[in-house]
Amino acid sequence: MALIPPLPVRIVVAGCGNMSRAWIDYTLKRQDCQIVGLVDPDPEAIRRTKEAYALTEVPTGPDLAAVIRDSKAALVYNLAIPAAHYDITRTAFAAGCAVMSEKPLAESLDQADDLVAKARKNNLFFAVMQNRRYLEQIRSCRRLITDGVIGTPGYYGADFYLGPRFGGFRDLMASPLLLDMAIHTFDQARFLSDTRALSVYCHEFNPPGSWYQGNASAVALFELSDGSVFCYRGSWCAVGCQTSWEADWRITGSNGSIRWDGHTMPWAEIAAPEPDQGVRTFLPELNRVDGADVWHGQERHAGCLDEMFNALLSGRPAETDGTDNRHSLAMVMGAIESARTGRRLSLA
Repeated sequence: MALIPPLPVRIVVAGCGNMSRAWIDYTLKRQDCQIVGLVDPDPEAIRRTKEAYALTEVPTGPDLAAVIRDSKAALVYNLAIPAAHYDITRTAFAAGCAVMSEKPLAESLDQADDLVAKARKNNLFFAVMQNRRYLEQIRSCRRLITDGVIGTPGYYGADFYLGPRFGGFRDLMASPLLLDMAIHTFDQARFLSDTRALSVYCHEFNPPGSWYQGNASAVALFELSDGSVFCYRGSWCAVGCQTSWEADWRITGSNGSIRWDGHTMPWAEIAAPEPDQGVRTFLPELNRVDGADVWHGQERHAGCLDEMFNALLSGRPAETDGTDNRHSLAMVMGAIESARTGRRLSLA
């Protein structure tokens, strides 16, 4: 059981960029939490956040260890750019703080393994934001699978095509799609299938018209631990015919298939019973099964943060605990390495 902090939970926000707004907005609605410090290398970012949320009296600055010490914090929100995640979490753990982090957990598997080991050794809570698990639609899709509606799943396919113009650090990343975005879809595949990836073959490229310096498109094929396959096709510079942020999914099983476009509730088509058991029709009759409404919690960031805090305050690992989330990061890093070498890569 991880250490349970006293109430109210004293929180330092490390990273005062745009992403911090969702976390701070959520936190200020809770009665059992208190933001007691702000950390960012940019004084202007700290100033904006202090003024926007009337946090004028809390310790601030670029030195996380000092702000933790001055504020007596018990929890750190790691909301900085991915390149800073490892140092922030490591510093928080050294100060005895729990950590809730934006994805990715770290920039490499070596860093991820070190952080997971430090959390375990010091009995500290460590969880990673995977907000796309916390959607009414994906929970409904998973229920169709776990209820056996389509029989035994053998294939999970996700198409992701969007063209956002973020500017900033993403435009300069070597693998912006895989490292910064695909982890959402990879983690969704793990959540839907309840598996780990065993191997990956990936081709990464930067298509004509891309405004990214690095490779903004990829096709990746994963072998999953139950013998099924997950195929990812994506682009972050696709203009027109765009999918949802949740991707466009097709899941095929031994007795039917599921479609989920990320915009609407999922649905399945399953083979109807054969009228004559001794004769197989060329194409079977199909019956439609609509996904049920099985999720009644908050969605996206708020839903994931609800789960994180429920876990933190009960001393249990969160659903997106660092130990588990490391497997989603392994899919990302494995895909990047496979694309670099042009070879199928074992993730075992």
